[in-house]
Amino acid sequence: MTPRTGPETLRRAASPARLLTLAVLLALLPALFLSVLAVPGARAAESAPTVSLSKKEAGKGGEITVSGKGWRGEALLMLLICGQATPERGVIGGTNSCANGAGRAVTTDEKGAFSKRLPVAEPPEPCPCVVHVATVTGEQASADAAFTVAGHPTAELPRRTGGGKLAVLAATRLEGDSSLLTWFGAPPARRLVFTVGNLGPAPVEDPVFEIGTAHGVYAPQWEERQWRGTVAPGARARIALPVELSAGAHGDYQISLRYGKKVLAEQPWGVGRPWGVTLFWVLLCLVVPAAVFRIGMAVVDRIRPRTGGAHRTAGARPGPAVSKGLPRRTTPVARTARSAAAADATTAVLPWFTPDSAPSENRPRPTTKGQA
Repeated sequence: MTPRTGPETLRRAASPARLLTLAVLLALLPALFLSVLAVPGARAAESAPTVSLSKKEAGKGGEITVSGKGWRGEALLMLLICGQATPERGVIGGTNSCANGAGRAVTTDEKGAFSKRLPVAEPPEPCPCVVHVATVTGEQASADAAFTVAGHPTAELPRRTGGGKLAVLAATRLEGDSSLLTWFGAPPARRLVFTVGNLGPAPVEDPVFEIGTAHGVYAPQWEERQWRGTVAPGARARIALPVELSAGAHGDYQISLRYGKKVLAEQPWGVGRPWGVTLFWVLLCLVVPAAVFRIGMAVVDRIRPRTGGAHRTAGARPGPAVSKGLPRRTTPVARTARSAAAADATTAVLPWFTPDSAPSENRPRPTTKGQA
């Protein structure tokens, strides 16, 4: 008898293979699941910016090489040596704790890497110190590397005040007026006044705020402003921070206040046009051509030739006639002098008579009838 082949026979022959395949898949599922979870973490680790130093310690006047990877491509970075900071806590006092005069700027390559020499300088705050690298424009990113400035004082870091939390309790306002110099293009300046309250359980000492100025569609430019004082838990404080724009600024501006990574308030500011500058240029365009015209006319009057008439000086000989065939013009004074000269010439030609020999005396008298 030949065995029969049918669906049941095929199912029985294929069942061991299916079981083996299922077992293999079940064994590989955890590994695949772990690999999927590990990929985002690996990508995040690769994208995190890093900083490395050629030396961990150097004295003032020396030089170190700062290198980095994982930054945004073709990004502008700022390199500073900062005191009172650690890689774990960052720069506590902001850039006010850094040697800003010895800072350097560098641009990353397409892959986000860079290498730059940085002179060693003493920061205004004591060590522990770090080399602080941060982006200047675009998305904010920063990284710190521990560094020791040889011979620089060392002090303990201030205690943490992470329990403090500041919040703006009242509307912000800009105080101050523009001066006459602002009308002629001087930088407009105001004070941003606001009231903050500490909603946390710990006090906040010497908080560092950031003031951002935005004009039109441009992103705000942030500047750090530190307020000296302590805000106790549950207390409030009135804070005034200076705000200054560039020279000749005018138009609509947006002033932002940021503490940490949170924007606390925004305040619009309309700056008038400096009409004094416009008036100055208008007067300059009118006065300069007029002065040039007057100088040119004076030069022409000095160098042009002198002719007869009112320009003839006393005792000078009369110049030639302007045009031939025209009678020469004479003044009444000249005609009077000529008539007197002609009269003198006529008198000189006439004979001279004495009173005795005058014709009226020698003429015979007429006779009358009856007289001899």
